[in-house]
Amino acid sequence: MRLLVASDIHGSAYWTRRLLQVAQEEKADEIALLGDIFYHGPRNPLPEEYAPLEVAELLGSVNDRLIVVKGNCDSEVDAMVAPFSFADIAQIYADGVKLTLTHGHVFNKDALPKNFGDVLLYGHFHTGFVLKTDGAVIANPGSVSLPKDGTAHGYIIIDGGEIALKDLKDRRTIEKEVIK
Repeated sequence: MRLLVASDIHGSAYWTRRLLQVAQEEKADEIALLGDIFYHGPRNPLPEEYAPLEVAELLGSVNDRLIVVKGNCDSEVDAMVAPFSFADIAQIYADGVKLTLTHGHVFNKDALPKNFGDVLLYGHFHTGFVLKTDGAVIANPGSVSLPKDGTAHGYIIIDGGEIALKDLKDRRTIEKEVIK
């Protein structure tokens, strides 16, 4: 299974369209979103083409391939307009690899959940990285629409036992690691 992982869309229709285009180009079987889908949050600027309802419609077009975890900016109102369900945390198996998906405001590299498996994936911080430590991989795709600290508009591809952090603008690989 080829999995695309992204986070922190924050209501940007522009970057959601780009994400869905890249998911098609990457031939992603599933798309995992790590929270903060619609609302930009009080500390963030408005992202490009801020249009939460359009984001909901766009994501509805791939609803059958979505796995979505709830972020700290996602609310009950967001759940009412979303064409998908939010999970607080998700664990999935892909090609024999156990993946834990969370937003990052509770569990992250400094606060690891118990029994997270082979890969811990989270967003929240808007800075992408892939880190291999103690036989596991911890990774953050960064933010689709509001990257911080000079990082790329990022996403992750997991396929064939490898994880790659990539730039949403040009699909360039930024970091890559073997999972097991």
